[in-house]
Amino acid sequence: MISCFGWIGIIVATATNEWVLTCKYGVSTCKKMDELGARGLWADCVISTALYHCKSLNQILSLPAYIQTSRALMITASILGLPAILLVMMSLPCITLGSEPQSIKHKRSVLGGVLVLLVAFCGIISTVWFPIGVHHDSGLMTFGYSLYAGWVGSALCLFGGSMISCCSGESPQYDEDRYYYAKQGEDTTASANHAKSAQV
Repeated sequence: MISCFGWIGIIVATATNEWVLTCKYGVSTCKKMDELGARGLWADCVISTALYHCKSLNQILSLPAYIQTSRALMITASILGLPAILLVMMSLPCITLGSEPQSIKHKRSVLGGVLVLLVAFCGIISTVWFPIGVHHDSGLMTFGYSLYAGWVGSALCLFGGSMISCCSGESPQYDEDRYYYAKQGEDTTASANHAKSAQV
């Protein structure tokens, strides 16, 4: 559940454009002068009291490296989140696919946890690198709600993926060994009972 909320936060951050708010003076001053800008992965916007105007960043080859890389990482995180969540949900104890062994469910859970961790790492790199790049380009700025959504989503995915990968149940090798020793114990008990019956 935590990983699902984190993935939703990653998608919100990817789809919206208020990653950072740029201003030459101060936020309150820029709002009064209608010079407050918002920058995201896909557009540069001007925020004023009567207008919210955005200019799309369509010239891909002319964009700075931090924007292109952040776009690629956030898109990758959004796409990887779907199979990750599906794998985690399919490994729940209440869901069974035919007569599959417990070891298959364990491996599915671990794989889902690893994918969630990849989603988290992609989100962390993007949401840290982007504001640093904007600061070098534009100077004074403040963080927008999209960046906070990305941070929260990445943190939730990191926590959820770690919990899923490390605490996904007993190891299948342990289950197999326990079954083997239990079977051996049953065979030994049966042999002893048979020998006693023969002596009687």
